[in-house]
Amino acid sequence: MGILSFLLGLIIILNIALGISIVFLERKDPTSSWAWLMVLLFIPIAGFFLYLIFGKPISNRRIFTWDKKSRMGVKTTVQSQLRSLEDKDFHFNDKALSQYGDLVYLLLRNDDAIFSQDNAVEIYTDGEEKFNALIHDLQKAKDHIHMQYYIMRSDELGQRIAEVLIKKANEGVDVRVLYDDMGSRSLKRSYVKRLKNAGVMVEAFFPSRLIINFKINYRNHRKLTIIDGKIGYIGGFNVGDEYLGKKKKFGYWRDTHLRVMGEAVQSLQTRFILDWNQASKNDILYDDRYYNTSVSGDVGIQIVSSGPDTEWEQIKNGYIKMIMAAKEYIYIQTPYFIPDESVKDALRIAALSGVDVKIMIPNKPDHPFVYWATLSSSGELLTAGAEVFIYQNGFLHAKTLVVDGKIASVGTANIDVRSFRLNFEVNAFLYDSEIANQLVQKFNSDIELSTQMTKKLYDQRTLGIRFKESISRLISPVL
Repeated sequence: MGILSFLLGLIIILNIALGISIVFLERKDPTSSWAWLMVLLFIPIAGFFLYLIFGKPISNRRIFTWDKKSRMGVKTTVQSQLRSLEDKDFHFNDKALSQYGDLVYLLLRNDDAIFSQDNAVEIYTDGEEKFNALIHDLQKAKDHIHMQYYIMRSDELGQRIAEVLIKKANEGVDVRVLYDDMGSRSLKRSYVKRLKNAGVMVEAFFPSRLIINFKINYRNHRKLTIIDGKIGYIGGFNVGDEYLGKKKKFGYWRDTHLRVMGEAVQSLQTRFILDWNQASKNDILYDDRYYNTSVSGDVGIQIVSSGPDTEWEQIKNGYIKMIMAAKEYIYIQTPYFIPDESVKDALRIAALSGVDVKIMIPNKPDHPFVYWATLSSSGELLTAGAEVFIYQNGFLHAKTLVVDGKIASVGTANIDVRSFRLNFEVNAFLYDSEIANQLVQKFNSDIELSTQMTKKLYDQRTLGIRFKESISRLISPVL
């Protein structure tokens, strides 16, 4: 009894100390702080361990390292572009896009996101088309392949990818594969071993080395492929059969992915190198062959990264800036719509100002609590005049934001707290009317496959759904 009382007292003391740390030392967002304080209050023992695993902030030390030459090259370009924007002499290929110079400036300042205007972009919304194009490009690789996915599976699609990677490694191409340890937890060791035995370099991001992985809540959600420094892929598709629509649970998989050629590939390459150097003991050093791009088009792009290691929520800030710049319409597609108050207020203000705000979410959950919180957040915006559509043709996984048919964002970041603050994400911010309008056309096509959630229908939801929404909304800051 004495030992039990001692342990209980110790847990209470640790809970109090942890609560003080959350409030005064870690400087969390107030909603997140309150959520964790409630967890500690109502489940003091389990809550303590839950916080250590899921709530403990990541170390402030730099986790991404860069050699001096490449770092200085980026800084020089960023400073030059900032000065040009400040002096009002920055050249936009499309003068109509000069009105978004403040968005370019923001992303330059808070993420060193170099703006390039010589890119060609292809949009893929179907998994078969995307992976057929990717495999075709992989087969033509001559120098290197850099591939990074949050989820990699050793299923049929994973085996198709492996066959190509092994073949290219045998031909002398440098092949590197980086996957997230948590996202790819079902990846078979035999799959990884087979790749390594063939000469493919493989690493896991934040792998579990102890019984408890204290970084389990901070995942690398990025999906990138760079081939010979000339071709880059970025978007929402992971490597797995479900992304080809082969899993009955989800049905057809609707996503958005980009194939990029041009100077923006350099930024994709840099992002991969930073992530690889964090995960691997064999750093990639600067080499011109990794930056072998050429002029391929006239699409303006900034590649923007965000993560829990940075002071600013770069992608979220970019989203808000885009929303506040809207004059005509804002079209959003996301599987998880759990915006914090800043994004929610921006959308409310836009809708109340007469901007046409359309939000599209899936009709089925892959994470139940997240789904009900998404439904709740969407419903809240109906009163401001936003329109909400429920995609019915399978599972919607696209992460797109389009404003006025002029600018857009496509990448890995959802509109939720996890993407804004906990995950390592990367998006392409696109400045091009043609690309933006292609995304608008795809959105409008998806409306034909959706049902509209009106205010009347939302108010008629059952008591059970209201209860699920309430619970999910309460814990949304820690989802």
